[in-house]
Amino acid sequence: SPPQKESNGKRHENNRNQAKIVSSKPIFSRNSRGSAAGIDRDASPINPIKTYSREKHQPKHALIMKSLKVAFLMPLLLFTGCDFVNSQTTPESTPESTTLPPNTLYFSEPIETSDVYSAEDFDFRVETVVEGLKFPWAMAFMPDGRVLITERDGTLRMVENGVLREEPLGGVPEVVARGQGGLLDVHLHPQYEENGWIYLSYSKEGEGGWTTSFIRAQLDGYALVNHEEIYTGNVNSRLGFHFGSRFAFDGEGYLYFSIGDRGEQDTAQDLTVSNGSLFRLHDDGRVPEDNPFVGKEGLDEIYAYGLRNIQGLATDPETGIVWSNFHGPRGGDELNIHNKPGANYGWPVITYGINYNGTPITDITEKEGMEQPVWYWVPSIAPSGMTFVSSDRYPGWKGSILNGALSFQLLSRVEVDGEQFVAEERIVEGIGRIRDVREAPDGYIYIANESDGTIARLVPVGN
Repeated sequence: SPPQKESNGKRHENNRNQAKIVSSKPIFSRNSRGSAAGIDRDASPINPIKTYSREKHQPKHALIMKSLKVAFLMPLLLFTGCDFVNSQTTPESTPESTTLPPNTLYFSEPIETSDVYSAEDFDFRVETVVEGLKFPWAMAFMPDGRVLITERDGTLRMVENGVLREEPLGGVPEVVARGQGGLLDVHLHPQYEENGWIYLSYSKEGEGGWTTSFIRAQLDGYALVNHEEIYTGNVNSRLGFHFGSRFAFDGEGYLYFSIGDRGEQDTAQDLTVSNGSLFRLHDDGRVPEDNPFVGKEGLDEIYAYGLRNIQGLATDPETGIVWSNFHGPRGGDELNIHNKPGANYGWPVITYGINYNGTPITDITEKEGMEQPVWYWVPSIAPSGMTFVSSDRYPGWKGSILNGALSFQLLSRVEVDGEQFVAEERIVEGIGRIRDVREAPDGYIYIANESDGTIARLVPVGN
């Protein structure tokens, strides 16, 4: 094991690729920790099928309520010194995209009213900045200071001037919200300021069931327009599991996204179907000529396979290489690097997990021709959204990978050296089911908590 660091938390050692785990707890405690061994940790209770179709919405708030809201909020925002909030138009207008000025924030200046948590390197507060969401799934921070948030039930919300608009955005495609399906990831094109493309993933109705679909669109006022389909999975299923769906762009501008095995584990080894795969395309959906299965048996769009259900996807800002985490069954969640075209990550032939009923899935954890994870979790934490830390706001965290966790209700900070695991620290335990974690252009880390429907900001004490 690597040298251990001083901490007020706990640590233990596990098997292969499991060295040091440090677990931090809040100085002032919050919620109790939850776990869900023996069930699919991503699943909420299976709700009846819901189908949503969103037309273009225009603001419909009463002018009196608007005036009262502005009268209340603006003095507070002026007092807290948020340059961006003071410089933008009000939600009644439809502002054009502009670049966020330097040293300005997406929300008002931090205030010292929230709980204090202790990490190895510093103490920090978890400050709620958005409330009233229903199963927030993903966040995208726009260059003009607005924020897009997907809600799993099929609504796309916007934060403008630091305030959540009551009306959802229009032009969202028809979404099937059932089980783990719904409106899922949202991601901006790397050149968003030039082309305005917003990428969305969602579960879509098809013949005999549902699959994951990926589109891009542009924003006109408060509605999406100019929709273009990027890709739709070729397998429809009535099972409400493992839709995958995260996006990432690598350092060369290729688009990566995922579909899970849809609850049919053996399909993750079948290169003729889209299940259990990571895809690599041009930003408009064209297949790159150098994709590993072009001209061979298998789908041209597949970049890697044998991946049970990717729930986090992020690009290392230093190397431009895409990394992922995925849900194992009962144990065997994985953190993987994707730098080998055509790689087979082994599911379900090899795994560090077992069935939910305790029976084995396989008797092997390694096999020639199949990739080993950089890190794996036993027991499962149910990892979710992930991000690399590049901000100077968090001393000692730069280069780390932050993974949200659903069943363990925490953030897992993983230190790596190149492609090698170094250490893990667990923080904000018991805070709730963290569905997404992003580092925003203002340098702060934000988490989406589906347990209480909030977005929160991590603020180092003294920052």
